[in-house]
Amino acid sequence: MKLGVSTYSYWHFTPERVPIEHVIEEAARLELDGVEILHQQMASEANPYLQKLKRLAFIHGLDLYALSIHQGFVSPDAETRQKNINHTVHCIRLAHELGIPAIRLNSGRWGTAGSFDELMRLEGQEPALPGHTEDEAFTWVIAAIEACLPDTERYGVILALENHWGLTCTPEGVNRIVSAIDSEWLKVTMDCGNFLSHSSAEVYPIGCRDREGSPTVAYEKLAQIAPEAVLVHAKTYYGGGEWYTLELDYARIGQMLKSVGFQGYVSIEFEGKADAHTGVQQSVELLRGALG
Repeated sequence: MKLGVSTYSYWHFTPERVPIEHVIEEAARLELDGVEILHQQMASEANPYLQKLKRLAFIHGLDLYALSIHQGFVSPDAETRQKNINHTVHCIRLAHELGIPAIRLNSGRWGTAGSFDELMRLEGQEPALPGHTEDEAFTWVIAAIEACLPDTERYGVILALENHWGLTCTPEGVNRIVSAIDSEWLKVTMDCGNFLSHSSAEVYPIGCRDREGSPTVAYEKLAQIAPEAVLVHAKTYYGGGEWYTLELDYARIGQMLKSVGFQGYVSIEFEGKADAHTGVQQSVELLRGALG
């Protein structure tokens, strides 16, 4: 396994963006293996900027291993879905220009919760839009991802579907999409902080429920998607989390990953309120100790 950091760790969507160049330099200082780029954090999509980032990473001995994008295919409107397909294809090509072999993909969500804070209050799941069903939404998502596959193959960029609320709020949802498409170019981003256990004293009472509404053990949920994982997001919350706080057992998660033969990147996503430089340093120490 390799250890890297997402640029998101240094920028939680505040008005002033933290330059990706700074994160690359910090990753080198911390002797990490690579950097994951948050698409919305990029200062430009112009070719000189892309090549500048690629060059900077290379001279610091770092991989650019993933591009984390924001899109969603859960919409009854075909034009909206096509717009998101086009955006995904555009990001596949951006990743290719950056020499990045994978993009973090979302399924999308209904949007009935309104704000993200409201989504968290609803424990990650939303009611369907009136007149529509969850089964319809899965059909939309599967068809949209299939439409992106020719470009993933052409440009050599894996789509790594994340357990990221909405349809992928449960391992069953993630696996339903991956199994239906059954492509070597669609795999999983396993986010260690997005399957939450209501029964655990280690987590505030926010999280995803299964279809029956009863709490399940977060580690068991992670184990269900681990075999298809090509990227792991290691959430940390020093200073208290922006929305919730977890005390994750990364030694246990590391053993889980080793048991399924995972050899890819564990990507730090520091999501705490502490200073990012302090929080990321602590995260690196934690994960190096836990993963060996």
